[in-house]
Parts: sequence; structure tokens; C-alpha cells
Amino acid sequence: MNDTSHALQGQVALVTGSASGIGAAIAIAFARAGARVCINYASNREGAEKTAAAIGETAGDALVLQADVGSETAVEAMFAAAKRTFGTPTILVNNAGIDALGKPIADMSLAEWEAALRTNLTGPFLCARAFVRGVAQAGAGGAKMINISSVHEEIPRAGASEYCASKGGLRNLTRCLSLELAPQKINVNAIAPGMILTPMNQADLDDPEKLKKDEETIPWRRGGQPEEVARLALYLASRDADYVTGATYVIDGGLMQNQGQGA
Repeated sequence: MNDTSHALQGQVALVTGSASGIGAAIAIAFARAGARVCINYASNREGAEKTAAAIGETAGDALVLQADVGSETAVEAMFAAAKRTFGTPTILVNNAGIDALGKPIADMSLAEWEAALRTNLTGPFLCARAFVRGVAQAGAGGAKMINISSVHEEIPRAGASEYCASKGGLRNLTRCLSLELAPQKINVNAIAPGMILTPMNQADLDDPEKLKKDEETIPWRRGGQPEEVARLALYLASRDADYVTGATYVIDGGLMQNQGQGA
């Protein structure tokens, strides 16, 4: 893709968890490419308004929608509000997620386990279902779904069983939906970021020594930027990716390739 300024012209995109980080970068990139963008947040209203303001600075159209993606009623209401204002969403980015607690499973409560799966896996299921139903009702062809996963769909991490399990589930949800929705020509793909310098990695942003140590484990020797993930998402949301489905695109500076070194 060369000129992306009109790549999503006429499309309606809904990006969950777009009050900050990767979701905000994707929402802004999509708006710059011509899409009308629905910005979803769970509790960070201020962040969502900042994303909307950034879109407004580029003369883009944005709609801020509050919803807990793990709530069936909230998701249905969010999609209904998006349709009333902008029309049926034709691009869905399931980005909302919560990080691992860093607890061993012996110390983890059932509520903590369920909270991760509710947001990271049930949320994408509920949003995908509402999205597919809306697309079918509108008869909209060429719809795109992008699930933001993690390298931890493949790389296990001690103290992150709830997070890794949810992302592993999201990988297979992506692949199953790509088969199920191929007859309707709905593309379903995933992006698996490595270490991206967003609020989810706030500890690295706050501590230069920790950042340096963590970046030394990455072959590229740096953390990624949310805008880099957004450019990949823009490709997957565009017509250039019409023949791409069921794939996971890893963006990690080579982190996954480095896991077996030194053995």
C-alpha cells in the first residue's frame, strides 16, 4: 500500500479499547485513511476523548462509545449506537484487553481468572457476533475483523496463565471464524504484538534501566511503537488484504525467534 489517505474511505470502523495505546493508534490511523471511527472505552473516558480529539484534528469523524466488552447487553448497545450514528460497522478491531497479574496459579482467585477471559476472549466473541450479525443484515461485503492478540498466544510466561490462555484462545477463535465467515467474504486475521511501548508496559516506560534490560532480550534491541502496529492493522483492514484470512501477523522485533537461543 502506498497512498493510504483514502484506503478506508466509506468504511465504518469500531475499535475496542481505543482510549490509549495500540487501540488509540489504530483508531487515528483508520480515521486518517478515511474511515468513520467508533472509539470504545470501558472506564477511561478522558483517554477516549483525547483519541477523538486527535481524529478531529485531521478532520476525521469519531464517535466515543462506553462499553464493557465482556457484557452482552453493553456490546449490543454499543453496536446499535454505532449504527445509528455512522451506519453498520464494516471493520472491527478487537483490541480491548487486560494484562497478566503476575500471580502463580496457586495464588489466583477464580474471579481473577475469569476477569481475564471475560475481557480478552469473551469480549472478542461478543463483539464478533454483533459485528457479523450487523454485516449480514446490511448486506455489506468485504468486511474485515482484526483481533489484537499477543506473542503470548505462543510464548508461555510463568505468572501469566490467565493472560496466555486467553490469547491462545483468541488465536483459535480467529482461525475458526476465518473458516466460518469465508463464504460471506469477511476477512478475519490477528496481530500478535511483542513488547509495545504503551501503558500496558508502563513499568518499562517509567524505569529506563528496566526498559534497557527488557529491550536486550529483543533481537531488534528496542520496544515497538503503537503506530507500527497501527500500520499493520491498516493493511489488514484495507482492500489490499482481501485474500488474507485466518493469519496471525507477529510484530515483535524478532522476539519470538529469539526464544530458543542459548539452549
